[in-house]
Amino acid sequence: MKELVFISSVQSEFAAERKAIRAFIQGNRLLARHFDVFLFEDLSAKDRRPDELYLDKVDECAVFICLIGEHYGWEDPADGISPTEREFERATAAAKYRLAYLKNLGGGTQHDKMAKLTARLSRQLTYTRFDSEADLNAQVYDSLVEYLEERGVIRSKPFDAARCDGASLDDIAADKIAWFLEAARRERGLNLSAGATPEQVLTHLKLLEAEHPAHAAILLFGRDPQRFLDAAVVKCAHFHGSEIAKPIPSQQAYAGTLFEQVDQATDFVLARLRRTVGTRDAGAAAPVAYEIPRAALAEVIVNAVAHRDYASHAAVQVSVFSDRVEVANPGRLPRGLTPEHLRQPHSSEPPNPLITRPLYLAHYVESLGTGTLDVIRLCREARLPPPDFQQRGNQFVATLWRDWLTPETLAGLGLNPRQRKALELLRLERRISNARYRELTGASSPTAKRDLEDLVGKGLLTPRGAGRGAYYELAAKRLGIGSIGSIGSGDEDGNGS
Repeated sequence: MKELVFISSVQSEFAAERKAIRAFIQGNRLLARHFDVFLFEDLSAKDRRPDELYLDKVDECAVFICLIGEHYGWEDPADGISPTEREFERATAAAKYRLAYLKNLGGGTQHDKMAKLTARLSRQLTYTRFDSEADLNAQVYDSLVEYLEERGVIRSKPFDAARCDGASLDDIAADKIAWFLEAARRERGLNLSAGATPEQVLTHLKLLEAEHPAHAAILLFGRDPQRFLDAAVVKCAHFHGSEIAKPIPSQQAYAGTLFEQVDQATDFVLARLRRTVGTRDAGAAAPVAYEIPRAALAEVIVNAVAHRDYASHAAVQVSVFSDRVEVANPGRLPRGLTPEHLRQPHSSEPPNPLITRPLYLAHYVESLGTGTLDVIRLCREARLPPPDFQQRGNQFVATLWRDWLTPETLAGLGLNPRQRKALELLRLERRISNARYRELTGASSPTAKRDLEDLVGKGLLTPRGAGRGAYYELAAKRLGIGSIGSIGSGDEDGNGS
């Protein structure tokens, strides 16, 4: 028996998208076998109230799809609630399988009530953004296939566990297995003898299927992983400013095993960060501290490599800007996990568990399920702004902010002690109001206003909001987010394609 998909939205705003989803599902050989689609506009006239009809269909559906845009829609005079919000409340109360898609508004502004509904929705489930009908259909397909897999309706092995076509044990590098075995025994007490063979190690890690290496085995220990998986690389690029701009001063594509890719990409970034060298009081080697802690940088890079979608032809991309480092990987967060959840204790749900475990055993992953919390802590201890985590279409992006509030930057700006104190606070909180400024510095209201406007004039702050809700944040030219572009592979001198 087919299951019902209910599509909820403001009909006038999403008339084309609603019909496109229905046509796509009905025309797809896999989805058409398992789903029917309900659109309210297809109902024939009946002697019942419209809200009774569509809420009955919400109760009947298995999957509830919500399209979110600018408009809130018609409001019931009795309570001011739109059909879209009422449908969402009903689906939530009935514990339906909910999917939400937010249209990129291109500078448009949401209706106040729709903005509030979007905020409430984002606290309950992960929504994704779309730009076109084709983009929306692709995301709906991915979500409905995942729904069928979760319920055991269709079965397929995860990518990391599936056999790597054409690969054999001869494609496994014995020296890389030996290095891993030594590291895993030392770092995590792996219960394998020091003389274990590559076949024994792969069997223990569940990376062999009838003597054929799984994808994870090739990626972690292969002689030439890109012979089988050419998109499994990390592309790094360095830009002098805060936006992507050509020519690219420096770029490099790193291949090899995942361990090698993480090490090389981390070194690429560290070579382009400011660093300080301490004294040799504690030992023969002088300690080196980077403006972004090495452990935080390595964590976001290894997470990108471990959690990426290996079915995608896109690479992991590491971009070094003047104000930040962005690490982007193809793929989406697990269902039910939002970027905001990454700032709180959360369960570990790696999409590639057979890749993640060896990275953990070799101590490339500090601990399972706490990586983002470790990154937040490390940035706080380094007096850096908290990292950003975002889902941008089909890419997950982690942003680590650089310390641009250096003495050299501020020396020529003629700042008074109050302003310097406020900027120290902004390193961590990134926004400040007039009232918070007065509380922090003891300044009068006119002095606080004059100081803050001076910081705006010097290009350090940008005013936001109005009235009681007004505040200031670090200027966009300092902390702006540039879009992740496609970075061609090339050599260190930027001679790539």
